[in-house]
Amino acid sequence: MRRIRHSGAIQVNEYAGKKGRGGLTVSQPMHEDSYRPLFHFTPPSHWMNDPNGLVYYEGEYHLFYQHHPGGMTWGPMHWGHAVSRDLVHWSHLPIALEPDEQGAVFSGCAVVDREDTSGLFGGGSGLVAVFTHHDSDPSTGNPRQRQSIAYSRDKGRSWSKYAGNPVLSEPLPDFRDPKIFWHEGSRRWVMVIAAGDHVRFYVSTNLLEWSYTGSFGEKEGSHDGVWECPDLFELPVEGSEERKWVLIVSIGDHPDCPEGSRTQYFIGRFDGRTFANDELPERVLWLDHGRDNYAGVTWSDVPVGDGRRLLIGWMSNWKYANLTPTQGWRGAMTVPRELSLRRGEEGIRLFQSPARELLRLRRDGRQWRHIRLVPGQPFAPGVRGEGLDIRTVWKPNDADVMGIRLRHPGGGQTIIGYDARKQALYIDRTASGAADFHPQFACRHEAALLPEGGSVEIRLLIDRCSVEAIAGEGEIAMTDLIFPEGSGMEAEWFVEGGQAELLALEAHAMASA
Repeated sequence: MRRIRHSGAIQVNEYAGKKGRGGLTVSQPMHEDSYRPLFHFTPPSHWMNDPNGLVYYEGEYHLFYQHHPGGMTWGPMHWGHAVSRDLVHWSHLPIALEPDEQGAVFSGCAVVDREDTSGLFGGGSGLVAVFTHHDSDPSTGNPRQRQSIAYSRDKGRSWSKYAGNPVLSEPLPDFRDPKIFWHEGSRRWVMVIAAGDHVRFYVSTNLLEWSYTGSFGEKEGSHDGVWECPDLFELPVEGSEERKWVLIVSIGDHPDCPEGSRTQYFIGRFDGRTFANDELPERVLWLDHGRDNYAGVTWSDVPVGDGRRLLIGWMSNWKYANLTPTQGWRGAMTVPRELSLRRGEEGIRLFQSPARELLRLRRDGRQWRHIRLVPGQPFAPGVRGEGLDIRTVWKPNDADVMGIRLRHPGGGQTIIGYDARKQALYIDRTASGAADFHPQFACRHEAALLPEGGSVEIRLLIDRCSVEAIAGEGEIAMTDLIFPEGSGMEAEWFVEGGQAELLALEAHAMASA
């Protein structure tokens, strides 16, 4: 949820593609807004920011989101709502939660109350949403944030707010974005909530009455902005019998921070009361090294048989989110990502990969092997379209730089490259199209990436207004918005300063979701 300083669905054209001579071509009718993504979630209209209430229940993934149904900028917050059976194709539902006498409805979560611990379901099960009510204290006029609940007995199609709201209040100016889960070890619910420069923990046996148990973060990690949108979950460490807890915390924008809003994570231990960091306090681990992945949280209650921890984030940045040049809608989500833990030379780290369900959108796949790249002679095999899924494996040899240049019809370009001298992955959107809406949008940024066995692997998910790069086995992610002029783009592979070998290239057009 953004820091507070002291329906009708749009029909998206289905994929209609053909393979052109010597290349991969996807041809789609133009939407009335050429920036609306093909396979990233967007609201039917108006403003959207943080994902909220991510929960799986009776065959459906629920995605709620911060929504201003009357405007194109951040405003009085509601919970928009959509459902999906496959994380790819979404059906929009009516607004789930609206502002009331307690205030606007800020970010929060949802869980399945399977054992009716709340007593709200007559011995059955149902959905409980926990969210932040934001208003002004009538006695002082100062902003206040309190936690409330709502519940649904019909699979999320209608919601009732609890008569006893709010269920948790503290005299804190920043106190928002609750995330809760059932902690089997202590047989009670746990809440983690952001409180300005730290997170706080509360426990409950019934979701209605909460007790404080501890805090974390006052002197840990990055404090470039206000802490928001926490999440806490346990994952196995691949290749071992070890398990660790992951705490995700987003950081709001700050005028002195060129990166704007972004998200960090911590690896450590949770004893049912509070979190302990395994890293040094000053060590910062970034979830995403791009500019446009914020407020990411994970789905609750994914079936044990599935076993995945699935995350989605808001694909924007508070530095310019209110200004992006879209028409009739504003705000998109990243693709859903699968999270895992692996141990490397620097310790245990979080890895990400696009949700496997996205493979269903692939069309017209082509492959190339062992292509020699030389300076001044880019390899342009005809990979073009509005939506692309590209996997590239390079061997740098003596090249200084190697990369993928996305050429836009209007003359601009976006570069996703690897600087072999620095051993760094980078995205350069300085010439990617519309950028004059904010002076810090056009930029180049990078993240350290070591070759694996002498080669570098990058998977790109490219949509009409975004690039998501997942490097290696998922140890580095970079997500950036772009606003190219014209419809579609064409990819070419280039090197500078020496030769490189394109060991493997696989490219697919992506259908509309």
